[in-house]
Amino acid sequence: MNNAQLRDEVIRISGVNPSKCMGCGKCSATCPAYDEMEFHPHQFVSMIKNGDLAPLLKSDSLFRCLSCFACVERCPRGVEPAKLIEAVRLQVIREKGANHLKPESVPAMVDEDLPGQLLVTAFRKYAK
Repeated sequence: MNNAQLRDEVIRISGVNPSKCMGCGKCSATCPAYDEMEFHPHQFVSMIKNGDLAPLLKSDSLFRCLSCFACVERCPRGVEPAKLIEAVRLQVIREKGANHLKPESVPAMVDEDLPGQLLVTAFRKYAK
């Protein structure tokens, strides 16, 4: 898949129009994972808008995103960076043909204080 096709696929999967972004950075300013990410939410949007996906596909930032949607709530233009990040993450997982979380590894991670929603979210995020 070439860059333009990949960009179009990410936009299709996410349902987000990155052209609406004005680059204000409010999404990044509210991101709780900001310090852990190589590329921040506003940079993801800009890179996707410009078709510069190669660095994103190799970035650990994809898996640092908490999918908390704080960036979505903060955006004054209705751009949804978390959905774009999720779509790029999905493309990486599909290309590698591998998941980051296997069902057989879950029992070792579970304890009585772990909320069930965490497991559901982890499977949604890492097992596509």
